[in-house]
This record gives sequence, C-alpha cells and structure tokens, in this order.
Amino acid sequence: MTPSAASSGPGAPGLDIPAVTVTPGDIATTTLTVRNDSDIVEAYDLTVAGDCADWTTVEPARVSLYPGTSETVTLTLAPPRSPEIRAGEVPLGVRVLPNEHPESVKVLETTVHIGEFHELRTELAPRRRRGWLRGRYLLAVRNQGNTPVRVGFTPGQAGEELGFTFAPAEPALEPGESTEVRLRVRTAKPVWFGNPVVWPFTLDTRETGERAETVEAHPADAAVAPSLDAEFVQIPIFPKWLLAVLAALLALLLAWFALVRPVVRSAAEEAATEAVQPRPTPADGQADGSSPGTGTDNQPGGGQESGAPGSGSGGGGGSTGGGTGTGVGQQSSATIDLKTGTGQTKTGTYKVPEDTVFGVTDIVVANFQGDEGVMTIDFGDRKITTIALETFRNQDYHWVTPIKIPANDTVTISVTCAKPGTPATGRQAQECHEVLNVSGVLSSSTE
Repeated sequence: MTPSAASSGPGAPGLDIPAVTVTPGDIATTTLTVRNDSDIVEAYDLTVAGDCADWTTVEPARVSLYPGTSETVTLTLAPPRSPEIRAGEVPLGVRVLPNEHPESVKVLETTVHIGEFHELRTELAPRRRRGWLRGRYLLAVRNQGNTPVRVGFTPGQAGEELGFTFAPAEPALEPGESTEVRLRVRTAKPVWFGNPVVWPFTLDTRETGERAETVEAHPADAAVAPSLDAEFVQIPIFPKWLLAVLAALLALLLAWFALVRPVVRSAAEEAATEAVQPRPTPADGQADGSSPGTGTDNQPGGGQESGAPGSGSGGGGGSTGGGTGTGVGQQSSATIDLKTGTGQTKTGTYKVPEDTVFGVTDIVVANFQGDEGVMTIDFGDRKITTIALETFRNQDYHWVTPIKIPANDTVTISVTCAKPGTPATGRQAQECHEVLNVSGVLSSSTE
C-alpha cells in the first residue's frame, strides 16, 4: 500500500496522483485533496476512469466546498486475485466535475503497478491405475497466476522402481491458460504370479525456466501446486486361479501315466493277443467256415436262388450275414429326404421289405441348412434318439451289434420345424430340409 496526496482546484494547476502499487487480492489506498478556489460554493463529483475503474472506489464520491476550502477524498484499489488482472502498469484516472462550472472539468491521472502473483492448479485422473507393466494418466494444469510461466514436474516414489514420462515435459502457460499433460508410469519387471503389487507415488508441479533461478532466493514467490498422491497397481501376468488349474492338470497327467495308461495298454495287448489266436476248424472239416448247403459245390443246381436277399442282383460287395435262419445277407441302405414347413411336424419312413430282417449298423443325419427344431428317429416302435437340429449340421451313429428291424416295420424320422436355416446360397430357406441315410445288412427272415 502506497498512500499519497495531491491537490487540485478549478482554474488552478492540478497535480496528478502519484503512482500506486497493489497486488491482486490485496487492497491499496491513496488520497486526493480537492480545493475550491472559486468565489462561489461549488459541488464536485468524482468518478474513476480507466482499466482500474471496476475495482477502484472513491470515498466520498461528491464533495461540496465553500470558497477557499478543501477536502480530502480516499481512493481504494482492490483488484481481485484473478488471472485476468495481468501484472504490469495500468493507467488510472479520476475525473473531477464542478457542478456550477462543468467546463472546468479536470481529469487527474496516475499509474497503478499491478504486482505479480503465482498460482498453479493441478488435477490427476485417474488417481489409481491397474496394469501389467505400465499405466497411463492425464494431468490437467492451469495457470491461475497473472504472469506467464513454464512448469515442470517432479515425480517421487520410495524405491525408484517406477519410471515416469511426461508429454509435454515443460509446457508454457499464459495467465488463465490450461493444458493437459500425458503421464506414463512404467515398471521394470513383471509380476508373474501372486497378488497385485501397489506402487504409490507423488507428483509435484512447480515453475521452471528463467524465473526459477530468481525465485530460488524467494521460495515464497515460486508457483508451486499442491503435491498429488496416486497409485499404480501392478497386476500379475498369470492370475492365482491359473496355478490351481495347472496343479490339477499336472495331477491328472501323473494319474494317467501312473494308473490309467498301464491298464489301457494291458487291455489293448489282451485284445491283440485274442485277435491273433487261431480259430477252431468246423466239425465237418470245411475250412472256409461256410455252412452245409450254402456252397455251390454242395447245393444241387449250384448258386443261390434268384431274387433272394444277398443274390448277385442286389449289387456287389454284399457280405454273408447270419440271419435268423440260414439265409444270406447283403449290405443295404436307404435314404429318407424330408421337407417341413415352419411350425409344422412331418414324418418320413422307410419300410423293411417282406420276408427280410434289416440289421441297422449306421445312420447319418444331415442338417445342411442349419435349421432349428427337433428330429426324432424311431426303428419300429423303438425310439432311437431325439436331436435338436440347431446343435449339428451332420451327425452319424454306429453300432457294432446291429439293431434288427423285422419285415414290414419302418425306419421313421419326425421333424418339427421351428426356423429354417440359411444354406450355402446365403438366402434363408423357406422350409426345413433334413436327410437321413440308414445302412446295414438286409437278410432273409425264412429258414
């Protein structure tokens, strides 16, 4: 605060107001003496003009003086602590207007020296970050002072296990300007197993550059933001539950080699030994294993009966099968192609011919469109399986012991179509389309 005095009167030379120094956030006052040198009673209105008018007041703002008298008024300067009040010199004027002689208006001028103040605000987000090796943070910095500054950052961590990188490293900020700085925190070694490791650290922001050397002698004038606390949580590469899974898998592997594998190998060796044992010779001395009366040399007329199952007209590759009697069986297959509308249920059948037995060993189901719905397969009055169509595209079943279907019984598929699928053309089908192929040995049921 620099108090001063000056005098002025209409018609007389006026003295300008001495310079005033004030720091934003503080209050400074000065005085001004107004004298009436006229020969009448005069009233004077005093108003503040210039850039300081918003935060400068005059008290009293109006004085009435008799001839030859004077009065002192007080100017109070109270600039707010804001970046908008820049440091430097600002002109200040006080206009003195006589009511009776307005033509004698006078403006007294002075210079206000705005002092510097320094203030930094920082915010770190997030305060806690998780990662395997590195974490990324965003640091917001704002210059709340009234002078340009260049700021730098000083991280702190107890064991120095962390590395810090700032981008930009030393940003320059005008009064009221903000910037965002990217901070990357990195550890040197990973944590493979176990619990997460918490690395706490601090972050200090202060003014750097040429002015930093000046403020070293006056630390109170330095622009320093409050220290920020943050954490980097280093999580392990492999979670704890993975150790339990690996231990369980290792135990199963050891159990396999110690217990299961020897048993499987022993069973396989026994099966192989049994397979290579010589088969007994039939009692009638026929080494080829054919039954009496079935060979061409022992049957009068030679060959098989025309039209019997397993005859040459049924296709090549037929094998001799054991039916219920002594009939000869041949490989046979049938296909059921069934189309079903949406929301409908349809059935398709294959009927076993008369005087035959169909020993089913294989079935193949095709759902090539990817339809949705339910399919049921029956052999005669026996339900073999029920399948949800959406769970497969192609499905096959095999039996070592054939499932025998007597003459005139049927192989039946029943399809309930919920939603047709999309074939290879890329356009959704209008109805469900399933195909069943059933294969086995067709043999005669007569003695």
